[in-house]
Amino acid sequence: LGRYGYSSIGLNFLLGAFVLQWATLALGFFHQYPDFNHQIAIDIETLLTADFAAACVMITFGAVLGKVSVMQLLVIALFEIIFFGLNEMIGVHIYKAIDIGGSMFVHTFGAYFGLALSRMLSKSTRHARKTGASKEAATYHSDLFAMLGAIILWLYWPSFNGALASGDQRHRVVINTYYSLSACVVTTFAFSHLTSRENKLDMVHIQNATLAGGVAVGTAADLLIQPWGAMLLGSIAGVISVLGYVYVQPMVQKYLYVHDTCGVHNLHGMPGILGGLAGAVATGVIDINQYGNTLSKVYPAIGDGRSKSTQALFQLAALATTLVIAHIGGVLTGLVVRLPFLDPPSDNDVDMFEDMVHWTIGPDTIDPSPNTPKLTLSAPDHNRPVRSVTQISGDGLAMAMASREAAVSVESAI
Repeated sequence: LGRYGYSSIGLNFLLGAFVLQWATLALGFFHQYPDFNHQIAIDIETLLTADFAAACVMITFGAVLGKVSVMQLLVIALFEIIFFGLNEMIGVHIYKAIDIGGSMFVHTFGAYFGLALSRMLSKSTRHARKTGASKEAATYHSDLFAMLGAIILWLYWPSFNGALASGDQRHRVVINTYYSLSACVVTTFAFSHLTSRENKLDMVHIQNATLAGGVAVGTAADLLIQPWGAMLLGSIAGVISVLGYVYVQPMVQKYLYVHDTCGVHNLHGMPGILGGLAGAVATGVIDINQYGNTLSKVYPAIGDGRSKSTQALFQLAALATTLVIAHIGGVLTGLVVRLPFLDPPSDNDVDMFEDMVHWTIGPDTIDPSPNTPKLTLSAPDHNRPVRSVTQISGDGLAMAMASREAAVSVESAI
């Protein structure tokens, strides 16, 4: 998004700061289940869960990037955290499902909430489809910065998945995530080349699909799936993600009228579902006696007497519930943010993917794209050097922030 760099980075910053505070209160309430009459405790786990909630909201932001106003974004975050907390309460406290790396509760929820929301913003979606060919195009330098962000994400992903783990559990998370990500990179490069008509690599695939292994292994990251199982998950995730960018995303946009700016369906949605299914399968087939005295830590419900087959069914129920609540929440939130007083983008295509709508921009800062009407920009009143716009994808930066903060917390604990 060569003309939306300030907003992609700056509004991510705003949303992150807002959600960290709001999630502390909202999730603190939901985590009191079944007795909602206690004070909210603030500790490292509280901060980390707020980080995960922020990551979920920013995944959603990736689906509607460039098509909503600042007021709409804040209202989206306000409502999404409520639905996020409700889903997590049902999945963790009622179903007692496990999801150490957030494949279901973070990635899947954020992606499908964002897709349902994008569908409800039908006016913005129609105009985004018209302007997308020109304004969604990346520049060479913006792709380099986005690739740098992807590499940082790739490096920190094991600490993101293992932020809430400890002891042997954390050890397994790091190993499984490490191998899943590595295998995912190899298959991503291979299938990016194979799906190209010119037998070339696509930078969009390399920036995004290489991370799908970290998403897919999330639910099963602390389970005894063995390195080969982690590599298999990562390989499948890389294939699914690349095929999603090449074939699924264009069809979803054409037939379902869902415009996905950052392709969150391909990086977070489908790999997240894969991760949820993998967690259920691993639960059903692995010999639980191998966990020894850590069984209650990994599977609290099995430690209390639940059978592993029943636990596997509850894992599937948690995934299904996540999809249902994400879609319902996205639809209801979309109905709210369409209200005129929330300053939605106008019918004018110029408002889509444009920094000038929200930022003071110098006359030479943005290079006009060939298919975009010429814009007249006024110089800022204060004297400061004009900076060039660089774009790290909103989706990548969202997870980078949460990953980095989680990593700092884990490393401090170590």
